[in-house]
Amino acid sequence: MSKFENENLLITRNNLLNEMNLLSDEEFNYTPGIKSWSIAQICNHLALTEEIFAKAIAYGLKKSNISAEPKKIDFLLDRSNKLEAPEIVMPQIESAETHQIIDQLSNSRNLLNNILNTVEDTSILVDKSVKHPYFGDLPLYQWIELIYLHEQRHIEQIKEIKSLYQTTR
Repeated sequence: MSKFENENLLITRNNLLNEMNLLSDEEFNYTPGIKSWSIAQICNHLALTEEIFAKAIAYGLKKSNISAEPKKIDFLLDRSNKLEAPEIVMPQIESAETHQIIDQLSNSRNLLNNILNTVEDTSILVDKSVKHPYFGDLPLYQWIELIYLHEQRHIEQIKEIKSLYQTTR
């Protein structure tokens, strides 16, 4: 993993945690609409996604002999591009306390870091790929990029929910 990717993972996670900081349980679990997620559910989704991505990367490191061309993935930051979350990463909670979700996020990041710490030659992250549900065969380094791009996307959603919550009070 490059220093750039590592820094982006760290900066984005810190930004996410800062957005969660000082939220009341009510605000953390506030759902702005019928088809919307609360901040707690978004963060649960992010932890589940990171865990699944970490497992996909681990699988790719051990089993993949497929090489793939990089895909354009930064469109993910444009929230006007709507994507339906696969069932496996749908929020699995109705409500939660902030510390519970922080623990989930910490556990998913530890899993990812433990897997990435086994990589001695980072060129393997370019040379191997795993099939992604939206992008098809995706080089492993792009799975890492997707983690922080995905978090950045949802940080913007969290900011919107916090603003909506404030206008309802």
